[in-house]
Amino acid sequence: MTMTEPHRVPLRSTDHFFIGGEWTEPSTSAVFDVVQPATEDVYFQVAEARSDDMARAVGAARTAFDDGPWPRMTHLDRAEYLRAIAVALRARSADIGQIWASQVGVLHSVAVASAPQMGGVFNYYAALASEYPFFERLKPRGGGAVGVLAHEPVGVVGAIVPWNGPLWTIAYKTAPALLAGCTVVLKASPEAPGEAYLLAEVAESVGLPPGVLNVVTADREVSELLVRDPRVDKITFTGSTAAGRRIGAICADRVARVTLELGGKSAAVILDDYDIGAAATALASAECFLSGQVCASLTRIIVTRARHDEFVEVLSAAFSKVRVGDHFDAQTEMGPLAMRRQRDRVEHYIAAGAAEGATLATGGGRPAHLERGFFIEPTVFANVDNDSTIAREEIFGPVLSVIPADDEAHAVRIANDTIYGLNASVFTNDGDRAFEVARQLRSGTVGHNAMRTDFSMGFGGYKQSGIGREGGREGLLPFLESKAIVLDAEPTSLGVLMGEAAAHG
Repeated sequence: MTMTEPHRVPLRSTDHFFIGGEWTEPSTSAVFDVVQPATEDVYFQVAEARSDDMARAVGAARTAFDDGPWPRMTHLDRAEYLRAIAVALRARSADIGQIWASQVGVLHSVAVASAPQMGGVFNYYAALASEYPFFERLKPRGGGAVGVLAHEPVGVVGAIVPWNGPLWTIAYKTAPALLAGCTVVLKASPEAPGEAYLLAEVAESVGLPPGVLNVVTADREVSELLVRDPRVDKITFTGSTAAGRRIGAICADRVARVTLELGGKSAAVILDDYDIGAAATALASAECFLSGQVCASLTRIIVTRARHDEFVEVLSAAFSKVRVGDHFDAQTEMGPLAMRRQRDRVEHYIAAGAAEGATLATGGGRPAHLERGFFIEPTVFANVDNDSTIAREEIFGPVLSVIPADDEAHAVRIANDTIYGLNASVFTNDGDRAFEVARQLRSGTVGHNAMRTDFSMGFGGYKQSGIGREGGREGLLPFLESKAIVLDAEPTSLGVLMGEAAAHG
């Protein structure tokens, strides 16, 4: 299959919403066009939720939490549903890969290889049902015979996912929320709603109780209604820092729980003992993933002045050789940007970089051999001032900025001189030095000699890169409330609740 051929849409009901366990008619005929970024053709259309549709979705989730069986099941019973979802998702891995690639331009080979991981996330959280201490016996110090620390579901969750990586963000929001006993309104991105609809089809196929998972697609105005709705106990959002600030402010106003996974301007610190060629190859390769449209991308590369020019030369040579084109072609190394406005955004930042005095070392334009599609050349700027626009603001495209530093200490100061703190990396042959520098970097993740993020350990940022963590055991906590119960006598059910997990472990 090539980008000039029509791509199959492996979804049944994109003209409906999944609300209360049923495919429901939208309140209006409004739709979003989902555009294939390599051809600029419409891939499919999806119903656009308006205020009445969002209200119905929230109402279904609220009823399912307040009156339905889901929060009252044991964690082990809910885990069986998660395992069934995992099986069904794995069976549709080819569909997931097809949808992701067609919507946003990620390499089809990468999308297909990544698709089974969505089911793996549900299996991971299913396993926590028999490992996590949802009930703990404590000795009270202020009176009473027995204390119980119960970890209970936070309630109705509004999950808002981005267009670039819905595969993971949907899984890491919905799987722990469902295990905890929450009900969910999943708000899909208008540019990439396919994975959310596929999950709804899977939820229906495994018999998930009505209202436990509800799926709608909406713009920012209607999405804000989800954030403002007092029937929603928690919002979990992945997206830009600008949108996150607004969501956080709304949640603060009504004291709603919130998790924010936001933007980044992540630094790669290259120490003087590390091979320049190896660092350049690793960084150029990592930036090809999703054409640099990744919040954790290492886009600020900090190297000492003495090695700056040589590094720029090697990095530019490596990045300029990347094969840009049809993301369904096995030989392609980088596909298009996801949409027209994203290419316009990247071109704006490239122009700003040149205007503010950075040296354009390679790229900066549209590939001459590609007449259609939202393509951009792999781009490297040299002699970048860390106070410049391209060093301060998230570009979300394949644009790398090389920043000279006086020495290692200066490099660390530059790396930390940002409003963001999502990801970072240290390039050195010395493991002790890597650990020492990593401890100094104000970032939620720090890798060694590569761009490394590991959701099994928890992912999230310092500073304006977000609040809270997703993935791993840390990713379950935001969907739980802790309740202290002090009793004069131990209830007979406590041993059952505490022993249940051990018995099934």
